[in-house]
Amino acid sequence: MKPQRFVPLLLLELICVSVSPARSQSPLEPPADAQPTAAPVHQAPTSPASAQMLPLIVPKGLPLLIAVQTEVRLHESGQPVHGRTVRPVYAFDHIVIPVGTEVLGRISAIEDLSKKQRTLSALDADFTPSHKFQVDFDELVLADGRRLPIHTVVTRDSGQVLEFVQPKSGNKNAPKSAAAQKVDEAKEEAKRTWDEAMRQIHEPGRMHRLEHYLVAQLPVHPQYLDAGTVYSAELQEPLDFGSEPITPAIAAALSAPPPPESLIHALLVTPLSSATSQQGDSVEAVLSQPLFDREKLILPAGTKLVGSVVQAQPAHKPHRNGKLRVTFHRLVAPDGLEQRVNASLLGVGADKAEHIELDSEGGAQATSPNSRYLTTGIALTLAAISTQTDTDSPGGGAEGNASTRAAGGAAGFKLVGIIVGTFVHSQPLGMAMGALGASRSIYGNFISRGHEVTFPKNTPMAVSISPQPKGRATQE
Repeated sequence: MKPQRFVPLLLLELICVSVSPARSQSPLEPPADAQPTAAPVHQAPTSPASAQMLPLIVPKGLPLLIAVQTEVRLHESGQPVHGRTVRPVYAFDHIVIPVGTEVLGRISAIEDLSKKQRTLSALDADFTPSHKFQVDFDELVLADGRRLPIHTVVTRDSGQVLEFVQPKSGNKNAPKSAAAQKVDEAKEEAKRTWDEAMRQIHEPGRMHRLEHYLVAQLPVHPQYLDAGTVYSAELQEPLDFGSEPITPAIAAALSAPPPPESLIHALLVTPLSSATSQQGDSVEAVLSQPLFDREKLILPAGTKLVGSVVQAQPAHKPHRNGKLRVTFHRLVAPDGLEQRVNASLLGVGADKAEHIELDSEGGAQATSPNSRYLTTGIALTLAAISTQTDTDSPGGGAEGNASTRAAGGAAGFKLVGIIVGTFVHSQPLGMAMGALGASRSIYGNFISRGHEVTFPKNTPMAVSISPQPKGRATQE
């Protein structure tokens, strides 16, 4: 080989050797002796850089719980509505929409009433019956002043703090179990969060509520959207709050089982009803907030909870209420890994008017209010009074007196019945209205079909979970 050719080849070889060590130190390629690490949450990254970041996204379908901040007197559609969030929203392990975040909306529609509805309301002396109306929320105002457009479907919420039910114990002096203590802690935490949120709402005081109640009893009265009214606004599009680095602690969180008797907060994905659900139907819920063991992340928000209906008994006559029982047995992490768990329902969000109770094993049953005995007794008493005759009146009391006729009218048609009974001199009419009111009360409270147990989509639940001895299953 000629010397002229040898020198360039030697220089080229030296350059390649000098470049090779620098390439092996590239941050995008691990060293040859590196140990394998846990897979990131998203298994199909589009580039090496994207595999190191975790997107913080609030998924479509998650509800924002919003309380109306100021009272609105309804006039027309388009009126502005101001609200505040009363429940934090998480993305993975971060609070991205804290309690008290301002939400802007409007009255989007006010429905007209049918002639039948107006006539029935007039018979009850209500000449300005309440209209159904729709509220829409379409913008978040974040703490830093940013405005984030949102698209939601809004429904009325129960507006109640979770009603936690503890297992009943025969010995009141016996020490509480770990599960019972966690229930107490969760109950207090839920109440603190709720009170903190509602302090930012201009809720009316007792006198203002009494004034509204008295005004609403008048034959002609205005209609209000009260401050403190709670709505559930279900997101129709996901919200992007950036991303965070995937740390070893986050990766490890996807493989650690939850501690025994952990209490998690979830939202129901599958609507349930004792009238339509069947034993064996699949049930799914999703964690609304992450589970931490002290400062260690155990389960991120968005983890799925999978179970089934184990009892569904519809309501029937005479006034037998429905029953519903569900159980959860699998946790599915955002990366698709799952584990078997033992779970029981400890609390459920329900309106007091629904009269839902939970037993010590998490079964739900509708109950009938004790006030039904009082209302039925009043109706029967008024009906009995309407049968009394006035022996001092001409004709042997065929017309009765005004008080007995008014009593019968009150039992049947409230204020209008009282007026008719007082001024229409016919005791048979008063007796007929009294009998109608009594029969309606008896049928509605004791003979008609009972109440169903209904858990709509996004019903909040508190669930106690413990890992099964077999441990974590493999990825599906």
